[in-house]
Formats: sequence, structure tokens, C-alpha cells
Amino acid sequence: MNKQRKDPAAAESASAQIDARIRSLGDWRGLMLARVRALLHEADPEVIEEWKWMGTPIWSHAGIICTGETYKSVVKLTFAKGASLEDPAGLFNSSLEGNVRRAIDIREGEVVNEAALKDLIRSAVALNLEKQKKPKPRRASSHRAG
Repeated sequence: MNKQRKDPAAAESASAQIDARIRSLGDWRGLMLARVRALLHEADPEVIEEWKWMGTPIWSHAGIICTGETYKSVVKLTFAKGASLEDPAGLFNSSLEGNVRRAIDIREGEVVNEAALKDLIRSAVALNLEKQKKPKPRRASSHRAG
């Protein structure tokens, strides 16, 4: 069973909720969230949009790629497995101390390195797909087929 296939109605609903969030912000944060969203779709046309955790936009492909949170002074992209990703352009500037996640805080007026962000998104998808392909450890069985 392909876990990537989500209920189309749920995906449509999540996309509509993200649209509503972008509209409700009505300032640079909405514009930035919309731009980042477009970059996610450009980098990975198979990206799935989700709405979780009481109002957080999530983008996933074989697992979470990143979340798109908005705060008063930043749009925060938190990459679920960011600590495992190469970041040659140095985009990660937040949540650097953890062992799993890494985040990019974008402030008003900052210019995003779009090519580097798309590379990071593609790397996150590749990591998710790689982890999905690895077989899960099997438990030892007390009986043998024969």
C-alpha cells in the first residue's frame, strides 16, 4: 500500500486551509508563505499538502518534508529531518542544536535563495524515499516455515 496516496478530499481541504491562512495573514508573511509553497511544488510536483497540529501547514512526500509556520516576525520552515540534510548554502538558521529538525527563519525583507531551497527540498524528499525503502527489522520467529 502506498502511504503517499492521501484521501483526495483531505488533500483538497488542507490546500484550502493553507489558501485561507495565506489570505488571512494579509501581509509579507502571507506572500512569503505563498512563495515558499510554490517553491515546494516546483521542487517536487508530487508534494502533498496537509493541515495538522491545530493549524500548521505541512508538506510531505513519503514523510514530512517541512512545516510552514508563521509568527509575528518570521515565516519558519521546519524540516523534519533537517539535521540529516546537507546545507551547503547555509539556509538553516534556527533549531540548530537538535539532533533531528532544522529550521529556516525568514524575516520581512529577506531574500530567499530559491535555488538552494529547492535543492534542500529535493534532498529532504530523497531522504524520505530512501528511509521508506529500507526494510524494517524482522522479529525472530519461534517457528520456521518448511
